[in-house]
Amino acid sequence: MARHDTPGPGDPVILIGLGRFGSAVATSLERLGHEVLAIDENADLVRHRAQELTHVVEADGTDEEALRQLGAGDFSRGVVAIGDDIEASVLAVLTLVELGVKEVWAKAITRKHGRILERVGAQHVIYPESAMGERVAHMVTGKMIDFIEFDDGFAIARTRAPKEAFDLTLGDSRLRTKYGVTVVGVKRPGLDFTYARPETLIHDRDELIVSGPTDKVERFSAMAAQRRWQ
Repeated sequence: MARHDTPGPGDPVILIGLGRFGSAVATSLERLGHEVLAIDENADLVRHRAQELTHVVEADGTDEEALRQLGAGDFSRGVVAIGDDIEASVLAVLTLVELGVKEVWAKAITRKHGRILERVGAQHVIYPESAMGERVAHMVTGKMIDFIEFDDGFAIARTRAPKEAFDLTLGDSRLRTKYGVTVVGVKRPGLDFTYARPETLIHDRDELIVSGPTDKVERFSAMAAQRRWQ
């Protein structure tokens, strides 16, 4: 695994923590063609994950000398997937940063935990439980079929087409002008998603992929669900 001074899309990744989240990230990275050096101090986890991953090592992810010997400083990207031990996750991030890893992603379990990770050098903090909880909550209400929110107050949702748009083109329905959201795709039963165009005709069973400020996406989805059954 060669050193890359500037992070690139195909760089190898060092990952610390092989719980469910870390294992899922490592597996996905390998599937996407990245080399991954996965590290955990739990011998049982290492033995189990060694059957699925190419490079797995039993080591203390907070031990600077151990990581140095493993060549952690040769990686430009790292992931700290430790969530249940805040002290260990903070120390692991700090160690990677001090060894010269340029971009570090870290899992946090609370906002306070995340702020600490940012202060010690993590450029990207992930809140997987919080994000999934909010996503499920939006779906449980019945207003959305799927929902993803980004850190900057921007969201994408899969929702049902509102009744007022039936049998109109997107251009004629003027949904963007009325509600401040952009329809980027349309899904019709039995057909693949298609990119939305002004001339796209909306039918009563269509689903829409909409994007925009989170509050506007939420209001649009709630409106679409309510008016659909009026």
